Amino acid sequence: MTDPETRAGEPSRQLPADFYGYRPLAPEDAEGASESWWDANAGDYLEEHGSFLGDADFCWCPEGLREEDAALLGPLEVLRTQEVLEIGAGAAQCSRWLVAQGVRVTASDISAGMLEQSHLLDRRAGVQVATMHADARSLPLAPRSVDVVFSAYGALPFVPDVEAVHREVARVLRPGGRWVFSVTHPVRWAFPDDPGRRGLTAARSYFDRSPYVETDAAGHVTYSEHHRTLGDHVRALRSAGFVLEDVVEPEWPADNTNVWGGWSPLRGALLPGTAIFVATLPRTPVE
Repeated sequence: MTDPETRAGEPSRQLPADFYGYRPLAPEDAEGASESWWDANAGDYLEEHGSFLGDADFCWCPEGLREEDAALLGPLEVLRTQEVLEIGAGAAQCSRWLVAQGVRVTASDISAGMLEQSHLLDRRAGVQVATMHADARSLPLAPRSVDVVFSAYGALPFVPDVEAVHREVARVLRPGGRWVFSVTHPVRWAFPDDPGRRGLTAARSYFDRSPYVETDAAGHVTYSEHHRTLGDHVRALRSAGFVLEDVVEPEWPADNTNVWGGWSPLRGALLPGTAIFVATLPRTPVE
C-alpha cells in the first residue's frame, strides 16, 4: 500500500506556510514530483509504516481490511490461474502476499526507490516479486495481457489525469477483467487531516477540487495530491469503459488502535476514511 496520508494542508514534515496548501496546479508542473518524492522518502516511509503493512501482507487501507478476508480480487483458486498486475505498488507488500499464495503477479511503481525497498523486503521475507519500473499511465505491456489489476492507495491520488490511468488499465486488461483500487474517501477532503477532535469538523468544501501541493523555496512542486468526488471517480471509470460493481467503505474495527496521519479510531468511528472501487471490463463494449 502506498501512502494513504492525504495531508489536507498539514504537511508530514515542517514546511514554511507559503510552501504548502491548496492551489491551482498546471498538470505539467506536477510531472515528476511523485517520482522524486517517493525516491527521496522511500526508506523513511517504510521505517514509519512498515510494521503496520508487514513484509508480505495485503492490506487495503488504514482500517486494516485485508484481501484474505475481503476477496475483492476474486477467489484465490481463480486468481492462481490468472495474470495479475499491481500499479503504484510501493514496496509490493500486497503482491508479495499474493505470490506467497501461488498467484502470478507483477508489481509496478514509478519510484525506483520504492522498488529498491521491495527488493530488500524480498530478501527479508524470502518471497520474490517480479517488479516493473513504470508510470501507471504508460505501462510497457501488450493490450489484453492481464486479467486483474489492483492498486492499494497507489498512483491514482498522485496524478492530475486519473482518466489516463483508467484508460491504460482498460487497455492492458482482457475482456471480463477486474480493476480494484483503494483511495482516500473523498469525504475526508472536507476535514482537516488531524486524528483528534479538530479533524471532526469540516473546514473546506467537499466540492473544491484544488489539489494539495507542496513546493520548495524556488516554487518547484515537490509533492501533489488530487481530490475527486465520488461522482468524479464513477464518471472516470465509466468514461474508460468500466462497469462499477461495488464501492466498499471499510468501517474502523474496534481492535485497530493504529493512528496513521489523520486516520485514527476516534475519526474512524464517525467518518469514512477509505473508498475501494471494484470495476470490471465488459466482455463486449458498453454502448
